[in-house]
Amino acid sequence: MLACDFSRLAEEIVAVEKAGADFLHLDVMDGHFVDNITFGPVLVKAIDKLAKVPLDTHLMIDHPDRYIGAFLDAGADILTIHVEASGNPERDLRAIRARGKKAGLSFNPDTPFSDVEPFLEELDLLLVMSVVPGFGGQSFIDTALPDLAKAAKLRERLGLTFAIEIDGGINPETAARARAAGADILVAGTAIFRTPDYGAAMASIRGPKTG
Repeated sequence: MLACDFSRLAEEIVAVEKAGADFLHLDVMDGHFVDNITFGPVLVKAIDKLAKVPLDTHLMIDHPDRYIGAFLDAGADILTIHVEASGNPERDLRAIRARGKKAGLSFNPDTPFSDVEPFLEELDLLLVMSVVPGFGGQSFIDTALPDLAKAAKLRERLGLTFAIEIDGGINPETAARARAAGADILVAGTAIFRTPDYGAAMASIRGPKTG
C-alpha cells in the first residue's frame, strides 16, 4: 500500500480488493532501522476498518518488541519483524503467535540466510527482501532468488508450513523468477498502483494458473 494514493486511501483499498488482492501489505518504517518514515498503528487501525482482506503488516523498525501489542491491537493479521532489528526474534515471534496472529520474520539482501534459519520453526511467514528496505520503486536484487530456494528446500526437509514471501522490485518478469525459486506470496507496489488496470497488473504478476 506504500505506493497507493493516500489522498484516496479508501478508494484504493476497494480497488485493489476488487482487483483480487489476497492481502494488504503495510510497510511500517521508523526513520531509524530504515531511512524513510511512513505510518504507525493509528493508520493501520484506520485501514483495518476499511479492509476486507487480511493486513500483512511489515515492521521495518528498531525494537519491534515494544510495538507488537500496538500493531496487533490495531488490526494486523500477520505481523512481520526483521531479524536485524529484534534483540530476541524467538521471543518476539512467540509473542505474536500467543495473540493468535501469524508471525513473520524478514531479512535484508545483505543478511545471510543463516541468520533466520534458527527461527524457522517459530514463524508462519518468511519474508525475503529483494531490495534494500526503506523506499518503494527499487530494482530487484537477484541474490534473493537463492535465498528463496534455500527456504523452500528447508521447509520441505523439516516438514514446516511457513509461507515464503518476497518484497521488492516485483513485476511480471521478476515475479516469474521468484515463483520458480519458491515464493508463495508476491508483494507488489508500483507495479500495480502505477498502472491503469490493477486487476490486469495482478494477473500478469501472478502468471498463468497451474494445475
